[in-house]
Amino acid sequence: MNKRFILTLFFGLAFLAVFSQTGVDTIHYRKIYYFGGTGLAFPIGKTKDVLSPKLFTSSMGLDISLKNPSYYLQPTLYLFSFGYEQLENDQRYNSVLKNARANMYVLSLAGGYRRQWRRLNTYAYLGPSGVLNVEPRAQNDSENNDVELSYLHSISPAVKVGLGSDYKFKGFFLGMELGYLHNFRNMQGKPVNIISMMVGLKSDITKLSDKVIEVISKD
Repeated sequence: MNKRFILTLFFGLAFLAVFSQTGVDTIHYRKIYYFGGTGLAFPIGKTKDVLSPKLFTSSMGLDISLKNPSYYLQPTLYLFSFGYEQLENDQRYNSVLKNARANMYVLSLAGGYRRQWRRLNTYAYLGPSGVLNVEPRAQNDSENNDVELSYLHSISPAVKVGLGSDYKFKGFFLGMELGYLHNFRNMQGKPVNIISMMVGLKSDITKLSDKVIEVISKD
C-alpha cells in the first residue's frame, strides 16, 4: 500500500480522535506558554536513500491561546540533524561525500486545536513552514593532501502537521509529540518526508509577556 496514503489515513484518524473529544479547557485561557523539546527525526520512503537519523532533533517555540482557548497558534523552530549520503556529482567539487552530516532548520507557523481532560491535554496542528537546508560538500586538494568541507544553503517551503498530548504538573507540562514534515524541495533528486518524535517541557510565561507589553506601552 502506498506509504503516503498510510500517513494521510493515520493523521486523518488522529485529527478525528482529537476533535471528537469532549471537555472544557480551563488551563489555557488567555495563556502563553514556552516549550522546548528533544527527540529524533526519521526520514521515510525514498528520503532514506539520502538521509538517516542522527542524535538529536530539538525544538523551541510558543503556544499562544486564542480567544477560544481550544484554538492556538504555535510558532516553532525545529533543528533536524541527519546522516547524509551524496548521490549526485556536483561539478563544482571533485569529491563525493559519504557518511556526512546535513541539517534542516524549520520555522513552522502552525495553528491547532486541543481538548482538555482535567490535567491531560490532546492536540493536533497544521501549518506552513520555511526550511533552511544545509548540505555538505568536499573539495580534495591532492597536492597538500587536504580535504576542504563547505556547506550549501537553500531555502524552501514545507508543510508541518502533528499531534500530541501533554500533562500538567505543578508549574510545568510534560508532553509528547508525533509530527510529519514534507519539504517541497528535493534533496539529491529524492523527495524529502520526515517523521519526528519529540518529548519536552512547557511552562507558563503569560506574566512575563504581560510585563513586556506593559513596558513597551509605557514607552
